[in-house]
Amino acid sequence: MSSILLLTSSPRADSLSTPIAVDLAEKLKNQKPGSVVVRRDLAANPLPHIDDLFTGAIRKPAEARSAEEVAAVKISDELVAELFAADTIVISTGLINFNIYSSLKTWIDNIARAGVTFKYTESGPVGLVTGKKVYVVLASGGVYSQGPAAPLNHAVPYLKSVLGFLGITDIETIYVEGLAFGPEAAEKAVDAAKSRVQEIALAA
Repeated sequence: MSSILLLTSSPRADSLSTPIAVDLAEKLKNQKPGSVVVRRDLAANPLPHIDDLFTGAIRKPAEARSAEEVAAVKISDELVAELFAADTIVISTGLINFNIYSSLKTWIDNIARAGVTFKYTESGPVGLVTGKKVYVVLASGGVYSQGPAAPLNHAVPYLKSVLGFLGITDIETIYVEGLAFGPEAAEKAVDAAKSRVQEIALAA
């Protein structure tokens, strides 16, 4: 059975990244009968930030953790299990201060675990989360996929770097950009993103 992990992170009621990501996940599900979509709305249900208890607990074998430490990593363990179970991951975020929403960053902090999702070897770090396809839906007021503002787009390079570190390198970005340039530009951006979603679904 195919599993699609859908991560939405925008806190905006009028978010455009969220509905496009949801549509993509549903279309991919419909292309493969028996598939399931596991959704994490990181804005509506924010994850706990990692703390000293958490970082200490993940450095110990599971059997050596106290009851308090087990509780501290429980959600992280669930997130890691969802990640490994997924064949496809759909991530949506707005570009906020040139990067991703903090709710999405907290998800990354919870799943990036040495010895679990990556390991250190004599020849360097090795990602353990392999064989996944990731689609990133990125919404922004300006145009950051190309042109003079492209160097300010730290969201896509960051996601590619951290996911690549975990072993995920097949990543495609669907831009919904130029939304602040007026209704016509916004409509054009949304239509282009929807068209790409349809193309991806038909090719799945």
